[in-house]
Amino acid sequence: MNKGELVDAVADKASVTKKQADAVLTAALEAIVEAVSDGDKVTLVGFGSFESRERKAREGRNPKTGDKMDIPATKVPAFSAGKLFREKVAPEKNNSAKK
Repeated sequence: MNKGELVDAVADKASVTKKQADAVLTAALEAIVEAVSDGDKVTLVGFGSFESRERKAREGRNPKTGDKMDIPATKVPAFSAGKLFREKVAPEKNNSAKK
């Protein structure tokens, strides 16, 4: 699903126009990106959380030449799915069948 398809789905579920749904979705995504880039953690209960994480400096290899190279430390965006989201994607099996 791309952004246009997501806008269509949101417009249908919320009974608003596609233009309104696009404006709200764009504003929400911009707010999340801005907060995470400022070092804040954004938690949407049941969905998940967005945060920035530190990636340590490490040694890598140039794939063309095989030469060793240093990869500097950096910050990367990260998403952790919430419990409800994980359960919806991969429902747990009923444990009563193991008796």
